[in-house]
Amino acid sequence: MISFIKKQIAKIENKLLRRGIISLLLMTTATIAAVTILYAAALILGPPPMSKGGNTIYYSADEKVIGEEHGPENRYWVGLEDMSPMLIQSALAIEDKRFYSHHGLDIKRILSAAWNDIKAMSKVQGASTITQQLARNLYLSHEKTWIRKAKEAFYAIRLEMFYGKKEILEGYLNTIYYGHGVYGVEAASRYFFDKSAKQLDLAEAALLTGIPKGPSYYSPYQHLDHAKARQERILAALERAGHISEEEKFLATRKDILLTEQTDVAKNKTAPYFLDSVLSELQDILDIDTEAIRSGGYQVYTTLNLEQQQQLEDTVKGAISSSSDLQVGAVAHDPRDGAITAMVGGRDYAESQYNRVTQAKRMPGSSFKPFLYYAALENGYTAATSLLSKPTAFELEDGTVYQPSNYNGYYANEPITLAQALALSDNIYAVKTNLFLGPAELVKTTKKFGIKEDFDAVPSLALGTGAVTVNEMAAAYSMLANGGKQVDPFTIQKVADQHGKILYEREKKEPPTVLNPVSTFILTDLMTGMFDESLNGYMRVTGASIADELTRPYAGKSGTTKTDNWMVGFSPNLVTSVWTGFDENKPVENTDDLQAAKDIWAGFMEKAHAGLPFHTFRVPDGVVGAYVDPVSGELATPYCKQHRLMYFSEGSEPTSYCSLHLDTEKELEKDEQSEREDGEQESGWKRWFKWLSGR
Repeated sequence: MISFIKKQIAKIENKLLRRGIISLLLMTTATIAAVTILYAAALILGPPPMSKGGNTIYYSADEKVIGEEHGPENRYWVGLEDMSPMLIQSALAIEDKRFYSHHGLDIKRILSAAWNDIKAMSKVQGASTITQQLARNLYLSHEKTWIRKAKEAFYAIRLEMFYGKKEILEGYLNTIYYGHGVYGVEAASRYFFDKSAKQLDLAEAALLTGIPKGPSYYSPYQHLDHAKARQERILAALERAGHISEEEKFLATRKDILLTEQTDVAKNKTAPYFLDSVLSELQDILDIDTEAIRSGGYQVYTTLNLEQQQQLEDTVKGAISSSSDLQVGAVAHDPRDGAITAMVGGRDYAESQYNRVTQAKRMPGSSFKPFLYYAALENGYTAATSLLSKPTAFELEDGTVYQPSNYNGYYANEPITLAQALALSDNIYAVKTNLFLGPAELVKTTKKFGIKEDFDAVPSLALGTGAVTVNEMAAAYSMLANGGKQVDPFTIQKVADQHGKILYEREKKEPPTVLNPVSTFILTDLMTGMFDESLNGYMRVTGASIADELTRPYAGKSGTTKTDNWMVGFSPNLVTSVWTGFDENKPVENTDDLQAAKDIWAGFMEKAHAGLPFHTFRVPDGVVGAYVDPVSGELATPYCKQHRLMYFSEGSEPTSYCSLHLDTEKELEKDEQSEREDGEQESGWKRWFKWLSGR
């Protein structure tokens, strides 16, 4: 073939013509070779990424949108089916009429634009197809150079080779810039009209389509007249293409455009402290920086219970006076798996983004004692173990003297049981126990409860002098609520990209059992004692002020220091940890402020449990129950003024009856005589019946 062409060219006598033909053939060959190389390179490189991210959306546990965020660019990604058909037709009519017939480059349009530019001696007409514009939006800058145009054409070819027209059109509509930091039709529709792209009518769709031509020049906020003029041009193009009638065009051009009123005031966010925790956890999961997450277009499915969140916020607001500077950190966990269901990290997020649930470390006071008493139960203590409660000076191994005191200087000045010591929060009992076990044992036990702090093994640790977070306390108490299983608190269930592809999903598996179920249950039952006034002794139980508000069994422990007030407690369904205090570590002295943590906890727990089935704590094998006199720690008799059902590991329960409250025969006769005089005589079996029934 080549030799034939050479012979034919050689026959041409006109040298100028012969050279022209040869030049033309060489140019054609070079063009074919270049195109071949171009397409081969595109094929080898494969499909370029279609997405440039978008707004990251957060969902609650029931998959309702609770928040969204973005970096410097506000983006969403929606499918064509979620856009107004008129919006799509408007874009095609004004930007690329032959979109479905070209292969990325519209040669006819390029030649026409070049001819018009030559005639005008300046650039008056653009020739970029929607595919080329998408390539520029995704991969290139907007500089006007031949190199950029060449790259744009190359990317357009690659896009057309590997993606369908629907995908390219969808990509284009999701990436074009509308000014004001807004990218894509969905973000623009929300920004300008406060509605989704699917809800746009003809007039709105045409107005929106015109903005990307010059986002500042055609912004309806800055130049409504320019925007309206371009809108009319687009409507005319739609009529010429047969997509709308003349009447529809007429009505659309005259329709008033209702734009969203823009304000600099930030919108209130749902559960802002919780969302900050989600963002932090998401960084660990995806191993990317914050800005990449915010503009990555991720769909993040969280553990937030919207109803509980509102209940917690309302309870906090109602429990603390608006005139008080008292701060709060409160969090709720599902003890079965550690899911965080509600969080309040402070009184006002706009004023302070410091999260007092996850960031603040405060002394927990007596709310730390359950960890000590779990260790005690594991080392031979029972609910009936008695120790003397009186002012005590402890001489330590290094020769120093440690002299703790009880709240307000009250002491029993006689032996009290573990059940009563926990309910009354006796400090002397706690320090004696810590020294008996050895402070290192308490430090080791806190690790079992998932607390990561390295505490000093000192006697005062029994009284909660080591600093912890509100979230750590909720997680640790969750292990008591679930029977001793390991708990790792979390806020994220699942993460998907903007197209719905799952990037991460939390594995659902049975957590390992870390604590002894028998000791865990016995401690849990002992912790219900703070609300049981049958355990009153030298002072009332610590939960007496809120006991009347509670309608079902809860276990818990309060804690108080000069600067901190805690209330942490749980049901089988929910664990809530509350701290109140001042950021500056000032002493809490106001009576209402001192009570706030308990009021918040009780109010929220009751609201959160309203309508839920009534569940009790599950009794594991190896546990036995017995009615015990809370003072003597022995089996109760009909003559004990108070008695409580307590639990013991099998074989450790008391076997002797109470020796403190045995009435003599004479005293019994006096009692019976008094009863007869009052007309309220009861036979012995009736008294026994009343005692057994707990009346």
